[in-house]
Amino acid sequence: MTAQRSTTSATTSRRPARVAFVGAGPGDASLMTVASVDLLSRADAVITDQLTTESVVSSMTGPDAEIVDASHGEHGQQLTHASRAKLVVKTAKAHKGGLVVRLMDGDPATFNGLAEEAAALSKAGIDFDVVPGVSAVSAVPSYAGVPLTNRSTGALHVISVNGSKRADLSASVGDDVTVVLLGLPEHLVPAFADLLAAGRDGGTPVALTQGGTTTDQVTRETTLAEAADAVQGLEVPTLAIVGPTVGLRSTLSWFETKPLYGWDVLIPRTKDQSGPMTKQLLGHGATSTVVPTISVEPPRTPQAVERAVRGLVTGRYQWIGFTSVNAVKAIREKFEEFGLDARAFSGLKIAAVGGVTADALRDWGIEPDLVPSGEMSARGLLEEWPPYDEVLDPIDRVFLPRADIATDTLVAGLQDMGWQVDDVTAYRTVRATPPPAPVRDAIKQGAFDAVVFTSSSTVRNLVGIAGKPHPSTVIACIGPATVKTAEEAGLRVDVMASEATGASLIEALADHGRELAAAAVEAGEQPTRPSARRKKATARRKAKG
Repeated sequence: MTAQRSTTSATTSRRPARVAFVGAGPGDASLMTVASVDLLSRADAVITDQLTTESVVSSMTGPDAEIVDASHGEHGQQLTHASRAKLVVKTAKAHKGGLVVRLMDGDPATFNGLAEEAAALSKAGIDFDVVPGVSAVSAVPSYAGVPLTNRSTGALHVISVNGSKRADLSASVGDDVTVVLLGLPEHLVPAFADLLAAGRDGGTPVALTQGGTTTDQVTRETTLAEAADAVQGLEVPTLAIVGPTVGLRSTLSWFETKPLYGWDVLIPRTKDQSGPMTKQLLGHGATSTVVPTISVEPPRTPQAVERAVRGLVTGRYQWIGFTSVNAVKAIREKFEEFGLDARAFSGLKIAAVGGVTADALRDWGIEPDLVPSGEMSARGLLEEWPPYDEVLDPIDRVFLPRADIATDTLVAGLQDMGWQVDDVTAYRTVRATPPPAPVRDAIKQGAFDAVVFTSSSTVRNLVGIAGKPHPSTVIACIGPATVKTAEEAGLRVDVMASEATGASLIEALADHGRELAAAAVEAGEQPTRPSARRKKATARRKAKG
């Protein structure tokens, strides 16, 4: 049996990689299927398509996966279907015994080169799978707020226009027919002309969408007679919807009307701490740029924190108080280093200074006993921390794992209440290196629509390493202490969270976005994001003189 397994293993290692044709969807990475994400995580190589961004691929693949570009050749020329097919076969042969993911825009079987590439693999004796994806044909109209059919439509015609062969559009001229055209903007123009020549009414509503399902999506409404002019200036990918259902967009548009749609929000935090806020912003239509303002490093002498962690296990403490997410992370790393888990907190009472820190504990499987209901700060924590009672409290000692630059407010307050405090440096914070020059310029010149500050230190450090945000940038702060620091730095604070949590901060920013949009509509103007308003104001000033 052993020899048989060895032979089988050797045969497998000599065999070309199995290829999985995977649909990447229309652009929004969250529309990728569970199967596609799983295959990407296990891939030895990923062959990308024309619209696939490297950032999306790198975030879903392993660090050693090879990324192969199938959109252009070595000299920048666009590859043909035949050239892509050869590239897929070559990559499969280079990764013997592995897995190659051929990531295709939209759905592999819809206006893609699946037939040619799969045939080439079959001819070469290479096994393959096909994982369908969400097609732009249905997804982009949905994101544009245009249903493809309703009770008044009788047919749906989907046509790919590529310039090489003109489609017969004579069957697409009925008023009850919805036509979806996919192609380059320059190829859409003759298609509009062909529809008109075939007899389609020039007043038929048309929606032109660029960058569908992404936060760069732009939709223009026009008529068939004016569509050739309206498509000018649009970029790939572009999709045109021709038909009566376009008129429903005024009431059904849901994506481009999100409160922060198109905003670029600056998050001065580390990447591992900004994930939930980034996702929440994306849900409101905004992109985000993360600029770390601090670097968290271990203490220079770890013996004190190691003794304290051992004391947790041996019953030295009644309470442990976490004053930051970084403190939670530092203790969690020590636990993992010592082979401990959350069960070591059994019998301890646990305090968290605010909602963000409490969420970090919950991610670890720990529900804190004390989180301030009022001010989320050391002072707020002290107001609700119970004093030491020698009858009710069997142990009088508190463990505070903190930064090397932490203030003594909490320590002094606890001692005044009768507690013995082990104030231990669990981590050091040092100011991060300045971001690249383009990011610094964007901050100071108002290219960002908003900045969200989650602590006083993020205010001080961002101003220190990158300068003050432009006055047109919306400033959002997590609580009163952060607001005070921002104002002391000369910033105008526009938004403060109702609760000291990252989620509450983003919701408050979204509410502010709704208020700005409503004010613009009331003034008879088109809602625009703050950075766009700044550009218009600058242009007006230059025009005047």
